[in-house]
Amino acid sequence: MTLTGDMTLTGELLIGTARVPATAGTMKALNPATGEFVEPEFAFGGAAEVDRAVRLADDAFDSYSHTSLAERAAFLDLVADGLEAVKDELAARTALETGLPAAQLAGEAARTADVFRKFADVVRAGRFLQAAVDTAQPDRRPAPRMDHRLQKVALGPVVIFGAGNFPISYSVMGGDTASALAAGCPVVVKAHNAHPGASEIQGRVIQRAVAEAGLHEGVFSLVRGAGNEIGEALVDHPLVRAVTFTGSEGGGMALYRRAQRRPEPIPVFTEMTSVNPTFVLPAALAARGPEIGAGLVQRAMYNVGQACLKPAVLLAVDGPGFRELRDAAAAEIRKADARTMLTPGIHDSYTRNARRMEDGGATLIGTGADPARAGEGQSLLYEVTGEQLLAEPALREEVFGPAVLLVRLTGAEQLFEVARAFRGQLSATLHADAADRAAAERLLPILERRTGRIVFNAFSIPQEVSHAATHSGPFPATSDSRFTSVGMGAIERFVRPVTYQNFPDALLPEPLREANPLHVWRLVDGAPGRH
Repeated sequence: MTLTGDMTLTGELLIGTARVPATAGTMKALNPATGEFVEPEFAFGGAAEVDRAVRLADDAFDSYSHTSLAERAAFLDLVADGLEAVKDELAARTALETGLPAAQLAGEAARTADVFRKFADVVRAGRFLQAAVDTAQPDRRPAPRMDHRLQKVALGPVVIFGAGNFPISYSVMGGDTASALAAGCPVVVKAHNAHPGASEIQGRVIQRAVAEAGLHEGVFSLVRGAGNEIGEALVDHPLVRAVTFTGSEGGGMALYRRAQRRPEPIPVFTEMTSVNPTFVLPAALAARGPEIGAGLVQRAMYNVGQACLKPAVLLAVDGPGFRELRDAAAAEIRKADARTMLTPGIHDSYTRNARRMEDGGATLIGTGADPARAGEGQSLLYEVTGEQLLAEPALREEVFGPAVLLVRLTGAEQLFEVARAFRGQLSATLHADAADRAAAERLLPILERRTGRIVFNAFSIPQEVSHAATHSGPFPATSDSRFTSVGMGAIERFVRPVTYQNFPDALLPEPLREANPLHVWRLVDGAPGRH
C-alpha cells in the first residue's frame, strides 16, 4: 500500500529514524469483516528493541524538553499536516483492519489532526507551565525572602499503549501521544496488534515530522510484540517515567501494579471501564420518555457499542412515561443491523458478557437484526428491576459491545440507593426538567463522587475535546481521577513542578525571566496576568 509522500507499508518497527525488521516473529492484520489476513507481514520485537527505543528517547529528552515553545508547537502542526495528507489512505487501511466505515475513520483522522493543532496552541500560550514568580523581599522582617520562580517541566520518556477501539484517536496519534509530545516528553508507542497497518501509517507520519522539524530521532518510536513480554519490558525499563493505557480493567491494573513494584515506581494513567449510567428523573420521563429512550440507544450503538463512553445503563422510576421510553428503546434496537466487531476476541467477550447479564437475571426485551456472519455483534436490550441491580453486582459491570440495560426503579429513594451502588465512572448523565430540581440536587453530590463528567439533558457520546473536557473518574474508570486523558488538560499528566530559587535572570527559563519575553500567563506575587 503506497501512501502520500511515497511511504509504503513495510511492517517494520520504527525506532528513531530506523526501520527495524522482526526479531521475535511476525503477524498479519486480520480483516474482521471477512476473516481474511491482510498483507504485509508485521514485525514483532522484544526486550532488545524496547531498550533501544527507550534509550533513544532518553537521549532525546534533554534537547526536546528544552525546545522553545514555538519550535515544539510548529512540530505538532507538522504532525497534523502529515495526518491530513494521508487521511484517506489511513482511513482505507484502518477500515480493512477494523470493519469500521472508512468515512467514519476519515472523520476520526481529521479530528485527531485538530487535536494536535489544539495542543500546538496550548504550547504556544505556555499556560500549562503554570509559571509563578514570588519576587525577592530583602527588607521583609523578621526574615528576608529570596526570589522564587516556578514552572512545570516534562517528566521524561513516556510509554503509550495504543487502544483497540479507536484506532486513530486513541492509538499511535491519539490524545495521549499529542499531550505527551506537547509537554516535551519523547514517546515510545506500543502499537495495538488489531490494526498494525494503521499504526505504521500514523507512526511514519510522526517519524517524518520529527525529521522535518530537525529534532532528535528519539522523540518518537513505535514497537510491536506478541504476548505480554514487550509490554512488561516497557513498563519495567528504568528510563521510562510514565505510562498510559486504554483498555480493560484487568490489563490496566496489571500494568499499574507492575509499575508500582519497580525499584523506582512511576505513574500509570489508565482509562479502563465504565457503564456511564443515565438517570431519567420523573418529570423529564413523563415529558419526553420516548425521545430519551430512542436517543440513548442510537448513541449506544456508535462504533458497534465499542466505545468507552457508551451510555450502557438507563435508570428510571416506573411511572408516567416509563412504558413509552421502554417501547421506544426496544423499537430503536430492532432497527439496528448486526455489524462487524473490532476483533474476534472482542466479539467472543461480548457474547460471554451478554450471557452473564442473562445469568444475572436480566430479561431480554429487544434485539436487533440477526448476525449474517461470524464476528458480527447483535444489538441487545435488557431489563432488570432496581432490586436485581442492587443484588447482583455483575449487572453493574461493563458489557463492551451493542448492549443496553434498562433499570426499572420503584421510586426516588431507590434511585438514590442505586446511584450509590455504582463504582467510578467516566461519565454520568442526568435528564431532568424544572419539576425535578429537588431530586436533581440530591442526586448531583452522589454523581460527583463517582465520575469526572456529568451530562445534563444530553448523552455521554459524543465528547468534545476542549479546555474544559474531562475524561476521567474514580477507580475503576481510571487509576488516577485527578487527571484527564481527553482535552487540553491531558498535558498535566506529563509535567511536574520545579522551583528556581535566587537565580540570576540569564540562567532562568524564558517564561520565568523578569521581562517575560514569551508573554506567557503567570502569577507574579499572587497576581495573575502576562506581566
